[in-house]
Amino acid sequence: MTAYSKPYLPIVDQLVLLDGRGLAIRDEVLAAACLERIGYYRLSAYWYSFRKRVPDGKGGTDAADDFLPGSDFEQAVNLYVFDKKLRMLMLDAIERIEVALRVDIALELGKRDPLAHRMPEHLDGVFAKRVQQPRGTSLHADWLERLDYYTKRSKEDFVKRFQSRYTSPLPVWMAIELWDFGMLSKFLEGMKYADKATISKKYGVADPNIFASWVRSINFVRNVCAHHNRLWNRVLVDQPKMPKVGEIIQLDHIVKDSNILTKVYAVAAILQHMMQNINPSSQWAMRLSDHLETLPSAPGINEGQTGFPQDWRGLELWLKQISKEPRKDEKVNVP
Repeated sequence: MTAYSKPYLPIVDQLVLLDGRGLAIRDEVLAAACLERIGYYRLSAYWYSFRKRVPDGKGGTDAADDFLPGSDFEQAVNLYVFDKKLRMLMLDAIERIEVALRVDIALELGKRDPLAHRMPEHLDGVFAKRVQQPRGTSLHADWLERLDYYTKRSKEDFVKRFQSRYTSPLPVWMAIELWDFGMLSKFLEGMKYADKATISKKYGVADPNIFASWVRSINFVRNVCAHHNRLWNRVLVDQPKMPKVGEIIQLDHIVKDSNILTKVYAVAAILQHMMQNINPSSQWAMRLSDHLETLPSAPGINEGQTGFPQDWRGLELWLKQISKEPRKDEKVNVP
């Protein structure tokens, strides 16, 4: 390893550097404004695919400094804008799933005890009782510590009203409104198998552990979107588990192609499958398809980079929702 030694470059020198490497700058004023507003480093993730490839000495290739013929700065900015809209579309579907899951958990646990989310006997033993090192506490205890922190700092009116009247903690159907998606994901995984199964079956998934892995992967994508990071061509750090071929026929094409599991398409397909179960009239699939048709034309750029199969619009998972018929107002089914 060596010390970082690249010098600071003013905007004008950044443009000179890019132009010298073959990234055409057709409008220097506009390009400078984009670098000032978005930043060189953030935009570099979008022009990365435009760069030439060279052998890495290990049988593969690495990105060279120079760009492929036909590359220009505007293409990178267009891809950045495209990705921003893609993140918004993914967040739209994720929000619906998140809200529905909150209700599912509240209903499943609330019928046992208003404070079931705080009671180890209502949760999986690994989550609620097994001591984790090095802190010497259970995952549930750590989770509760986070919930209590969020409750203490909450400015929500419903929290203030409750605390002004009662000394007990918030019941699950209230407390769940303070959970972020990460807390929801961890809690779902820590529920008893039978309780997870009740919820997962609502979404057409027989194995609740597979379903829990889906929610973890959705949470990863949500965090990418919420922090305004690049989603296009993103590799999933937390990859979803998949059922065996034939168990969920609409997802068999993913099961048969392990490469797809590493890409954002896997989560998009999972969201579509879940949406079909809670809101079959949703036009989210159509809006996603329409947006992907606006993918900027640039060297090295195609839908497959994010895992979308070449014929994905014709697959059973998507076909019913993707059509060119006149649009109708989307109906939202209450979970």
